[in-house]
Amino acid sequence: MIDFSAEHLSPGGRQLLDRRSFLGNSATALGSIALTSLLRGEGLLAGERPVIDPSRPYAPRPPHHDPKAKKVLVIFCAGAVSQLETWDYKPELIKQDGKPLAGGPAVTFQGPAGDLARPQYEFKPRGETGKMVSDMIPYLAGLTDELAFVHSLTSKSNTHGPAENFLSTGFVQDGFPSMGGWVSYALGSENQNLPAFVSIPDPRGVPQASVNNWGPGFLPAEFQGTPFNASNPLRHLASPAGTSAARDRAARAALQRLNARHLEQHPGDNKLAARIASYELAARMQLSVPEINDLGTEPASILKSYGADDSSNPVKAGYAKNCILARRLLEKGVRFVQLFNGAYASGGKLNWDGHSDLKGQYDVHAEILDQPTAALIKDLKNRGMLEDTLVVWCTEFGRMPMFQKGAKGRDHNPDGFTCWMTGAGIKQGVSHGVTDELGRKAVQDIHPLYDFNATILHLLGLDHERLTFYHNGLERRLTDVHGHVIREILA
Repeated sequence: MIDFSAEHLSPGGRQLLDRRSFLGNSATALGSIALTSLLRGEGLLAGERPVIDPSRPYAPRPPHHDPKAKKVLVIFCAGAVSQLETWDYKPELIKQDGKPLAGGPAVTFQGPAGDLARPQYEFKPRGETGKMVSDMIPYLAGLTDELAFVHSLTSKSNTHGPAENFLSTGFVQDGFPSMGGWVSYALGSENQNLPAFVSIPDPRGVPQASVNNWGPGFLPAEFQGTPFNASNPLRHLASPAGTSAARDRAARAALQRLNARHLEQHPGDNKLAARIASYELAARMQLSVPEINDLGTEPASILKSYGADDSSNPVKAGYAKNCILARRLLEKGVRFVQLFNGAYASGGKLNWDGHSDLKGQYDVHAEILDQPTAALIKDLKNRGMLEDTLVVWCTEFGRMPMFQKGAKGRDHNPDGFTCWMTGAGIKQGVSHGVTDELGRKAVQDIHPLYDFNATILHLLGLDHERLTFYHNGLERRLTDVHGHVIREILA
């Protein structure tokens, strides 16, 4: 027989038997519950996770605060674009061309360091702001007045794969959710016939970190990105050969009835509900995705403006078609579109990894990037879509101000590089943050990529500190335990 007398209880247990202590603790507990309810109602409870109906995982969900942007387009240049050949003008580097870097490292990521090397393209003042931008990208340079540059970004890795992970997931290790996964988990989708998150690989292949850039990590699998592009449509959407449309519809209707009956017999089976929801979305995509991928309905003037009709450069034409596909997805309400320019590590042949012959390789890559990307931004603006669409241009890190010894290319540099934003909620024609006079390190308003990602979430109405997911005993988030919104670039 168990003895419940007070002498056998712990001091804490005996205190609970005291009437005054019990009433006092009860009042405190009830007050805490009420406070928690009020904070949740006001959207002020830290670590608040979205409430998701497993049978409707893609249903739209409210943000933490009023958003400036409803959709995001991330243009990701894989391979680490040199800030010194594009956006970050350094006249001192021109003066010191051919000289050794005083006090600089003898060895960088890939080997011995050579002498300082001037930008490989001329810079000119652009637009009303007069900002100096490279001749390498004349179409994009013409949009300078509409962009907000952050020149003082830093990364945690100087290796492509982990650095891509860090930019896309907030961690250098594998296994963490991508930003698009976080956004679709938090907000769902405005279009129930297409995925909430689409990733568009470059015509030349997938990026170095591959599926990590659009993976769900430890989030539920339904929040992963769906990868396809203009030349490689989403696979396995067609009905089986010999099956008529009527029979296909009848089969799907019968399956839906069976699934509904099974759910009635097994209430609360969240995994089953989520699986059914994914199959139902796939069925709707049988109609919506082929329509989205059919660029034959685009006017010839649009194809020409993007460069999608450039028969002399099939890679450029392929990337241009991907840009048109990105616009069409955003038009249909896809929440997060990730558009890649450049593929995996290949000595700089397939992406922006210019180690050996930067000028020769960048001449090729710039022609592919410039006209289609600029046309995409102009097209979004002309259609009024930049009112609620945030456009982000990014790369995983920058480049060193010196050439590598015995080569005409620049080594990896995670200590200071440039990315930019434009569109919904962004101040136009601003440059924020500074690297040193040679463009090697961020020295003013330094922003790790956590801040960049926190700003994207903020514009979508999401507080990066409150968007969490409980995993392995921790409340995980995109920005880990870091991050501040870069308010200087906000309108």
